[in-house]
Amino acid sequence: MNVDKEVDASGLSCPLPILRAKKALSEMAAGQVLRVQATDPGSVKDFEAFARQTGNELLKSEAVGESTFEFFLRRK
Repeated sequence: MNVDKEVDASGLSCPLPILRAKKALSEMAAGQVLRVQATDPGSVKDFEAFARQTGNELLKSEAVGESTFEFFLRRK
């Protein structure tokens, strides 16, 4: 997948991964893809809700290893 920007929110608890993603998306053009790496287990549901509420598309959400999650969002 072609990624235009990356945010590493590892070690941060809610709501910081979402806030970092929101800031990064605001600096991106429509259609660009953001990859976010997080370790907070609650971030899975948080990013699903964030995508629904903001209109950005959650392309992929997956666990990488035992405690890391990756999210791919397309800017609306």
